[in-house]
Parts: sequence; structure tokens; C-alpha cells
Amino acid sequence: MLFNSKAVALLLAFVVGLITTAFLSLVSEIPIQALIIGGLISFAASYIFTYITFEFLVFREISKIYEVLNKIRRKNFSFIEDEEERKYLNPLKRINQEIYTYAAGRQREIEELKKVEAFRREFLADVSHELKTPVFAAQGFVHTLLDGAIDDSKVRIKFLKRAAKSLDSLDALIHDLLTLSQIELGETKMHFEHFDIVEMANEVLDQFENKVEKKGLYIGFDQEYNHPIFVYADSEKIYRVLTNLVSNANKYTDEGDIILGFTVSSGGHVTVSVKDTGMGIPPEDLGRVFERFFRVEKSRSKGRKGGTGLGLAIVKHIMEAHNSKVSVISTFGKGSTFSFKLPLSKEEDLDSTDDDEFESED
Repeated sequence: MLFNSKAVALLLAFVVGLITTAFLSLVSEIPIQALIIGGLISFAASYIFTYITFEFLVFREISKIYEVLNKIRRKNFSFIEDEEERKYLNPLKRINQEIYTYAAGRQREIEELKKVEAFRREFLADVSHELKTPVFAAQGFVHTLLDGAIDDSKVRIKFLKRAAKSLDSLDALIHDLLTLSQIELGETKMHFEHFDIVEMANEVLDQFENKVEKKGLYIGFDQEYNHPIFVYADSEKIYRVLTNLVSNANKYTDEGDIILGFTVSSGGHVTVSVKDTGMGIPPEDLGRVFERFFRVEKSRSKGRKGGTGLGLAIVKHIMEAHNSKVSVISTFGKGSTFSFKLPLSKEEDLDSTDDDEFESED
């Protein structure tokens, strides 16, 4: 750079020293040595002051601005670090901070777009695989029948049942995809009401009782709940959450128990938990169990476990719509516990609900 802080400081210091010397020579008769000393002192003081001012307040900040702009031009955002914003009096520092803030925002946008793009590719691959499996299975059974197997009544019934089962799996997958998409887009409205979560859990247990008993498992509560626990939530969506969690527990538990429990806190919430003694989740997979199509077993094939791979993702989004979240504690090889919180109904709300029902009956 042709002009820098040293060059500007030397130029201004020379001019100030020259003017000071000329002024002193006009004021009174001063020895030439004194004029030279005065001029040198004025030159030195002006140089130091000007150099410090321009170097630290102007040129250094301008250099930083150029450095940031060059990195932004090269799309290099590695210089960005998370740090607290500070208020600067120097306008150049404020400009630099504005550029820095803009670059930080751009970097976050780029990282978010990269994540979205990676998620989109992975999601399309997963959907293609999940749709392909039941379609190819049904297609294979139908073509086998068309190739002549339809004449054998035993084979015909057997293959038609298998084709129907594959199509049922396809229907369940499409239904779950639509449900998840509607929840994410906010198209599914929540209908909050007061209901007894214990009674709902009993209905879920009844629904899975036969399936669980066939595997030789026990399903029930961790203790007797003789009194209702009223919560304020969307009953239909919470029923779906409990169903998915119990179904998931049944799917990955080959022996032992599936236990439901409720813990009422003093903060006006109840924690609902579903505990199993199944295969558990490895520590490295705990952060991904609520992703779409993610399964703990490394094979992407459904195998004997079944399901669409969307159950826990739906649970996650339903709880987020309730301003809550679902959490999991698991020990690999010993089992898992999924839990979520719901707000308890207030007594005055229950009283007003009872009054409304009484009036409607009249």
C-alpha cells in the first residue's frame, strides 16, 4: 500500500514541525539551535500521535475490513467465531462489526442450506428404499400369479395374502408420511381438551395386550393408579404418541416387561414414561432415534422388526406441537425408557368443563 500510517504520519509530522519552526521564528528572536530543537520535538510528537491515531484507529481497521471482504468474496467463512457483540465508539470498528455480523449470518444460512440439502438427499434415498420394498414384494407375488401360479388355489391364496400384506405396509408408510408432513407444515391443528391420561393409557394397554402376550411379555403400569390424572392436550395426538411408543417397545423387546408410569411434579406437570427391557440403544445412536427412517439395527431392511421407521419422528413432532419434547434414556442390551411431559389440568378448568357438560345434557 502506497499510503500507510507511517507515510501519513511522516508527512503530517514534517508539515507540523515546519509550521512550528516558522511560527517560532516569527514570534521572537530565538537561537537557531532552539528552533531546530523545537522543530524536532514538534516533529516527533506529531509523528507519534499521528502514527498511533492512524495505525490503530484507521488503517488497521480498514485492513481488517478488506480482509473480511476478501474472505467473503472467496466464500471462506472459517474466520467466523461465536462471540458476544460489543459496542464500539470507533465508526470503522462498527462498520467492521456490521460486516462481521452479515458474514456470520451468511455462514449460518450456508450451513443450514447444506444441512437441508444433505437431509433432502438422505430423505429421498430413504423414501425410495422404503417404498420400493413393499411395491416390489407385491409386484413379485402378482406377476408370479399371472405367470401361472393362479391356477393352484393354495398358492393363489398364499400369494394374494402376502401381496395384500405388502400393500398394507405401503399404505401405512404413505399414511405416516402424510401425517408427518402435515404436522411439520402446521396443517394439522391441535384440539386441546381435558382428559384422563390414565384411562387413555389403559386403552393403549388393552390394544397391545394380545400382541405382547403372544411374545411372552408382560405389559402394565408400574403401580396401581386408582385416581385419574387429568391433563390438557390434544387427546387424539397423545393417543398416537402412546401407541407409537408402546409399539416401538414391543417391537424391540423379546423378553421381559413393558411398563407405563406417571410422575406428577409440583410444577403442574405429569411425566409419562414407557419403559422396556429390550435391546436398548447404543450411545452413538441416541441422538438420531427420532430421525425419519432411522433404525438402531444397521440394516435398512425392516426384517422381523417391521414398522415404517416414522413412529418416533411423529412422536417428536407431536410433542413439539405441545411445546414439550420426548426424551430417551437407554442402556444398550438392557432396555430403554421414553418419556414426555404434559401440563396438568387445573381444578377450575375441570369444574368449568363439568358445568358445560351438565348444561349440554339439559
